[in-house]
Amino acid sequence: MTGRSTEPSSNVLRRVIISGGGTGGHIHPALALADELRRRNPETEILFVGALGRMEMDRIPAAGYEIIGLPITGIDRKLSMRNVLFPIRLLRSVFKAHRILRRFAPEVAVGVGGFASGPLLWAAASRGIPTVIQEQNSFPGITNRLMARRADLICAGFPGLQRWFPAERITVTGNPLRHTISGLSDKNQAKARAHFSLKPDRPTVFVMGGSLGAVSMNRAVEALIKSGAPARAGYQLLWQCGARHLAASETFHAQHDAPMNVAVRGFIDRMDQAYIAADIIASRAGALAIAELAMVGKPALLVPSPHVTEDHQTRNARSLVDRGGAQLLPDNEVVATLDARLKALLDDATLCAELSAGIAACARPHAASDVIDQVESLFANSGANPNN
Repeated sequence: MTGRSTEPSSNVLRRVIISGGGTGGHIHPALALADELRRRNPETEILFVGALGRMEMDRIPAAGYEIIGLPITGIDRKLSMRNVLFPIRLLRSVFKAHRILRRFAPEVAVGVGGFASGPLLWAAASRGIPTVIQEQNSFPGITNRLMARRADLICAGFPGLQRWFPAERITVTGNPLRHTISGLSDKNQAKARAHFSLKPDRPTVFVMGGSLGAVSMNRAVEALIKSGAPARAGYQLLWQCGARHLAASETFHAQHDAPMNVAVRGFIDRMDQAYIAADIIASRAGALAIAELAMVGKPALLVPSPHVTEDHQTRNARSLVDRGGAQLLPDNEVVATLDARLKALLDDATLCAELSAGIAACARPHAASDVIDQVESLFANSGANPNN
């Protein structure tokens, strides 16, 4: 199937379960898939399954979808009571997943990674329900790696996952994004900057360390502010420091920002406005950030987190850097060199234009549609489809 069709077909799904979560990098692609299912057929019943106590239990209902929580948790790297209780919680989660599947009777089960994805996909596969993994990263999470042999289809955000998944089941679709990130226009840049109380006509650098924030990137911004670099170079800062760092960052900003224009936010709920406001973006290299930055198409400095499994953020970043779509800034250099790297970009319009063109060429604007095309095709060719 080619995707983007608005015509219903006999393969349109009527009941779909989407499981997983734990981070925004799992939740946002899941919501994008749900939105695409609803766009194709508003009558499609969609049920999310998450982990009790994790952020999906709030974020999914806020987006207008139903969610049920499983008592599953992760495993600590050291001996803990949570590890002792893990087998019990895993068994309870598998039993509850079976009850959910019996009651809801989904035609397809989709797992996006995270604690809840494993028990749900395991139960679905054991009941003969077609199962799909949507893997966002260039290095898969442990849940998706464990479920790889039981899944019928893997929709990959990045190429090169044959090391972990059966090659014949992989389709590279890119990572699904919600429609709020598509079709952004700099015609509304002055308004977007005003949204953050920034000056409408001053070049703007957006530094984002993810929803939890990044200590090294926060230290780098503090060094910029303390040295007066933005004022000297004539730019302003939109600084997303992470909710847990907001109080300290606001205090620092209040003490040092007399001659400069810096907007500090812990969490940004209007990322579309932040992307429009920016001329240059310095960002962590999570899978969702990579997908969004490619859609936005602006010059980017990627600062991969060194605290992730198998250094997968560096792999994510390389997917853009190797195609001329971004510059790489190692985490251990960000405090010392962010000032110089930003100034070099601000002073080189030709380089910025080349990076913008390169990163835009990496975008997959139809990823959500392409994933659902694959899901519908799986359903059409399965014994679960009553039209077979």
